[in-house]
Amino acid sequence: MRNGAEAGEEGRLLAALAAGDRQAAERLVERTYRGVYALLRRLCGDPDLAADLTQDTYRKAWDALPGFDRRSQFSTWLFRIAYTTFLNHLRRPRRLVPLEEKHEAAVPDPAPAADEVVGRGLEGDRLRRAVLALPENLRYTVTAVFWGDLPVKEIARQEGITTVAIRKRLKKAFRLLALALEEDVR
Repeated sequence: MRNGAEAGEEGRLLAALAAGDRQAAERLVERTYRGVYALLRRLCGDPDLAADLTQDTYRKAWDALPGFDRRSQFSTWLFRIAYTTFLNHLRRPRRLVPLEEKHEAAVPDPAPAADEVVGRGLEGDRLRRAVLALPENLRYTVTAVFWGDLPVKEIARQEGITTVAIRKRLKKAFRLLALALEEDVR
């Protein structure tokens, strides 16, 4: 939970940003970048993609800033934009362009050998897939609390529900995740 000084500082930075102060924007990014990137990194599992999605998140946030009503913390609002940016990325159709054979051999593969990769990150990938398979409201709640480090009270405020409802969502999500992970092992 943030204190009054942090809330006041956030309010001053947002007012300065609305007035066109570039330094205020930089300070807001400095305060939130690590958390936004970490959330997206956990969601997608790819550091380069997470960096791209983080940039998209800030671009979208700056475009939408006039509509930010301050009912929640700026970081909570920003995390919701990051989460939506990630979901939109998943929904986007992908175009694959094959490499020409003559270039294929010239492009070095920076990835570690397959035998090095096996086993590494397997548990994280299983959990990520299980979380992403949850219904939308449960998925957002789990990612906001555990990957976004947002307080339950703040998520409840943003979602327009009680903290008890958020805790019920988490309990249901844990049950579904346990079942999914158990089935995945079989």
